[in-house]
Amino acid sequence: MAGYKHPCRYCDKLIPPDSNVCPLCGKVNPLGSFRCPKCRSPIKKEWKKCNNCGLDLEIICPKCGKSAFFGDYCFNCDARLTVVCPNPKCKFEQPPISDKCAKCGKPLKVRR
Repeated sequence: MAGYKHPCRYCDKLIPPDSNVCPLCGKVNPLGSFRCPKCRSPIKKEWKKCNNCGLDLEIICPKCGKSAFFGDYCFNCDARLTVVCPNPKCKFEQPPISDKCAKCGKPLKVRR
């Protein structure tokens, strides 16, 4: 673990520079800029669409039903912005960027 620690974007505590999950608050992608859930290009909270792929960055949170920026977590209810495939044999978790499961192709319940 070489290098200086960096602040987690969610809890502001200092964490190792190679962290994919904050070891203190447990949230994913705690470092660097927000990334588009579809193409992984850097995005900003105030943007309406991804500048690379055009994905709408204002979505309806699958948990609370409120409009939210399409980051990793809803800024209203703090829930992870993902949907789970209803197929009992699949249960794949993914961002709500499609109406179909990326793994098995079954329809998802995605609010628009």
